[in-house]
Amino acid sequence: MNQTASIHETMPAKLERKPHKQNRWKKNFWGYMFLLPAIIIFVMFMWVPIFKGFMYSFYTVDFVKGNTFAGLDNYARALTDPDVLIAVKNTLYYMVLCLVIGFWVPIAFAVAISELRKFGGFVRVAAYLPFVLPAVVLYGLWRWLYDPVGPINALLGTMGADQISFLTDSRWSMISLVFMETWQQFGSGMLIYLAAVLSIPRDWYEAAEIDGAGVWARIRHITLPSLRNLIVLMLILQIIATSQGYQSQLALLDGGPNNTTLTYALLIVKYAFTRLDYGTATALGMLMFIVLGGLGIVQFKLNKEDN
Repeated sequence: MNQTASIHETMPAKLERKPHKQNRWKKNFWGYMFLLPAIIIFVMFMWVPIFKGFMYSFYTVDFVKGNTFAGLDNYARALTDPDVLIAVKNTLYYMVLCLVIGFWVPIAFAVAISELRKFGGFVRVAAYLPFVLPAVVLYGLWRWLYDPVGPINALLGTMGADQISFLTDSRWSMISLVFMETWQQFGSGMLIYLAAVLSIPRDWYEAAEIDGAGVWARIRHITLPSLRNLIVLMLILQIIATSQGYQSQLALLDGGPNNTTLTYALLIVKYAFTRLDYGTATALGMLMFIVLGGLGIVQFKLNKEDN
């Protein structure tokens, strides 16, 4: 008797599950339809190229005669090419320079702007303007600034210093590119940090001021600890972004002088569009994909631990 009653009690619950799922699909049908184009575009332009790149990395790509299977030859060629080692070293050097020179600039500007009592809006707009400059204008502007007879060298001359060959001296070429990109990119990062700073409860600052804490004490004990998670996230994102840097190196110096600005991503571009060796280019790309995928997993785990 008890078994019969329990069966009858559980049957309605089982029968209700299917209509409940159907009702949920009907309720969210148009939402799924609006998401469908974005999902299709994402798959077509993101995952399909990744899958094809993985396949092409095992082939000798020839658009005339057709592709032939090459096995691991492309990977062997990529790992034995001396230019790859040079490109990896240059990329690591570029990443370190971007972290040392450029990573703290948006944080410093965000904190400084948050402490301003006047002209805060004007400073935000002025700091963001370089980010909206077209690349052609940006590179033309800085080529003129770095010219041997340009404004920077003219200023150095008035101070009694020697001229610097910013773009032709191997000691200065990569540093010059990093300064240029820091000037252009820090505005977008500054807005992100500024939004995080402004979200910190003002009561904390008021309590610190009552206790006699100065500006530097408030920044050290309130602002920076509150930004810790965002700083870690932005650090990982910058490492991923700078590891793929090639645009300024290609546009201004084409990897020169003497391959001192030849980055890993630029070498992939050269393999694909200069040497027309698409198989090796995709093999290099897949190696980068594995490394960046590992960094993405680290980022995901860090965010999960913080939450």
